[in-house]
Amino acid sequence: MTFINEINDILWTYILIIMLLGCAVWFSIRTRFVQFRMIREMIVLLSESTGKGKHAEKHVSSFQAFAISIASRVGTGNLAGVATAIAIGGPGAIFWMWVIALLGASSAFIESTLGQLYKIRGKDSFIGGPAYYMKKGLKQPWMGMLFAV
Repeated sequence: MTFINEINDILWTYILIIMLLGCAVWFSIRTRFVQFRMIREMIVLLSESTGKGKHAEKHVSSFQAFAISIASRVGTGNLAGVATAIAIGGPGAIFWMWVIALLGASSAFIESTLGQLYKIRGKDSFIGGPAYYMKKGLKQPWMGMLFAV
């Protein structure tokens, strides 16, 4: 059991954090800092109201989609994590959380974009997500299966 704990400590302390930050910086550069460039567009889209779409279909407003997205990303663990970070790291922890969040916004943008590009129409709805864009976008079905497991 200690072997698994040691591997877990190494992964979550060094490797994963460096990889995630590296990807966030790379995505920010490749998207020309979309998280800052598109702030005005984000505000305009959030102010759109729900109504009738094409062919008299009702659609979800941009704000409703935003609220659902926030609800799926922020949980009790995130709230407790912020309180713990402030208690342990002091007020400087807030600054670093903002820096990481602003960089991580590009990763969320890329993830959402890939999800939209590689979704497929199911029987009653659309099906997609990371396993699908690994299978279809990267053409690596084994990677999608490994992710799903």
